Amino acid sequence: MDGIWRELAPALVPLAEPPQPPGWNHVQMSELLGSVERRPAAVLVGVREGVDPRVVLTVRTAHLASHAGQVAFPGGGSDPEDRDVIATALRESREEIGLDPGHVSPLGFLDMFETISGYCVTPVVARIAEQAVLAPAPDEVAEVFEVPLSFFLEPANLRRYTMEYRGHRRPMVEFVHGGHRIWGATAAMLLNLLQRMGRA
Repeated sequence: MDGIWRELAPALVPLAEPPQPPGWNHVQMSELLGSVERRPAAVLVGVREGVDPRVVLTVRTAHLASHAGQVAFPGGGSDPEDRDVIATALRESREEIGLDPGHVSPLGFLDMFETISGYCVTPVVARIAEQAVLAPAPDEVAEVFEVPLSFFLEPANLRRYTMEYRGHRRPMVEFVHGGHRIWGATAAMLLNLLQRMGRA
């Protein structure tokens, strides 16, 4: 699977040139949110090393105020103490899934994405060591699971549909794997990854 890593790295925004707002979906979000300032956030699009590299995802707990029960990348809002978006993604990943930053090698970024909850998210793509141990924080994460990157690269696994939201028809994408429905912002970021790799 070395070929996947060779294909992935040049498709990303370089670490030395982090993306800047607005997000790639800014026009669409402006129809829903107006000009309200977006809060900075970051997520870790972590790919675990191995024979079949796997994307690490979480299921949010059912009691959370927002996005309860949804599949998400580990991540969250930036803190003033965070040096940069990579620091945010690593801090949140340690808090949510117990990921040791020493087992993470950032590779680059995807394009910024604006969420309906008012965040402008920077997706940090990184390699996760095969031996990394993950343990969900029960107050935030109900489950940690992994999906082969090759699954997302298969065009037949990308589903497109339209959703009505606040009077607007929004084009959406989703993936279904192992009983998990991956949709919303998480699926949109994965679509951005596929587009940057020339796979969608």
